[in-house]
Amino acid sequence: MKSAVENLTPTRVKLNVEVPFEELKPSIDEAYKTVASQIQVPGFRKGKVPAKLIDQRVGRGYVLETAINEGLNGWYQAAVQESGIHPLSRPEVEITEVPDPSATDGELKFQAEVDVRPEIELPDYAGIKVEVAAAESSDADVDKALDELRGRFGTLKSVDRPAADGDFLSIDITASIDGAEVDSASGLSYQVGAGTMLEGMDEAVTGLSADEDAIFDTTLVGGDHAGEAAQVKVVVKSVKERELPEANDDFAQLASEFDTLAELREDLAKQAADSKVVEQGVEARDKVLDKLVELVEVPVPESVVEEQLEQHFKAENSHGEGEHDTEEHRAEVKANTERAFQNEIILDAIAEKEEVGVSQNELIDYIVTTASQYGMDPNQFAQIIDQSGQVPMMVSEVRRRKALAVVLGQAEVTDSEGNKVDLSDFVRPGGEEAPAVEAEAETEAEEAAGETVANNDPAAVKF
Repeated sequence: MKSAVENLTPTRVKLNVEVPFEELKPSIDEAYKTVASQIQVPGFRKGKVPAKLIDQRVGRGYVLETAINEGLNGWYQAAVQESGIHPLSRPEVEITEVPDPSATDGELKFQAEVDVRPEIELPDYAGIKVEVAAAESSDADVDKALDELRGRFGTLKSVDRPAADGDFLSIDITASIDGAEVDSASGLSYQVGAGTMLEGMDEAVTGLSADEDAIFDTTLVGGDHAGEAAQVKVVVKSVKERELPEANDDFAQLASEFDTLAELREDLAKQAADSKVVEQGVEARDKVLDKLVELVEVPVPESVVEEQLEQHFKAENSHGEGEHDTEEHRAEVKANTERAFQNEIILDAIAEKEEVGVSQNELIDYIVTTASQYGMDPNQFAQIIDQSGQVPMMVSEVRRRKALAVVLGQAEVTDSEGNKVDLSDFVRPGGEEAPAVEAEAETEAEEAAGETVANNDPAAVKF
């Protein structure tokens, strides 16, 4: 078999493939067996009909067509391997020449157009300069951390007043569409301002006292009527506020290993300072990736964008979120898809250049971390990704993380006050980000992505 690649665009090629008769013949023999098992001829057992009789009954042209259909994918895959291209989409195949059905020689010729990963030229990325915010923790940061810790040990106390932001309510709700009740629930717990239930809920319950109610219009987000407009009646059964324990030495002993409040505050101050440094590492990582995208031109195949758009809005529609399918939202998803694809291509090229590998322990660590994000048992999660064939994708994600960490480790990072920022604590010798940076980066990526992209890590994109 011979194949040749014709470049149509930076992201699309045409494969010209020629399959000689001797390589076509095994497929023809298999096609005869297939056809023999499909037809009934008196005097012959099923599957034992001679080739000449098959030619008389269905024609050699049909057999040849069957052979080509069954063997085409294998020849295409062999041509892909031979040419070294990396397809991103399904090929558009056109058969340009077939052997004469009555002959015993000749060749099959076909063309396959397909989108491929673009080849890029990497710049000198050593010493990329980025600036991050100065890492300064204040007393306000310590006070906030202390209040959060007090909140863990707080108790709820019923109050005889209207509900306010932060209060904890017990509520009953009833949803109706065109006057007919479609859903209801009793004894639900809800914190005012959480925004975790229905749009309009916070405005409706704010100012209500126990045994008072309100009606508001909203869009249902679950059940058989998800995505439909409805009227919801909410009845407040009780109002409670969180009572925080007093911040003193007794609380320090209760909530920590320290004996005094001063020691606890000192430890919280250190944690706040460490958190600021982690934020610097995350900011530097994202800005380094931004710089790489600025320095490298990466063409994006239109088919990749269209496929991602279709999958995204198909998922939204299936969850009753079709009203989000607006021109502005599509433009946002498209921009994020293109950027994610560029990240992937650049980081894969860096990983190739730096000969970045992934050890079994690194893959296991990543699987455990990802499983915890989904609230799943790591072993169960590992079985799911193995059965669905996603292990290579996971390996690629870890490899891209390490590639970005290599560039980050070589970057010149300064803060907004001109001080040099040392990120050596967060970049391991092998070029892998430390767990603190990874966790913070995943959180930021999730918040930034929202519902726009399926994948959370800007350096690890699924296509």
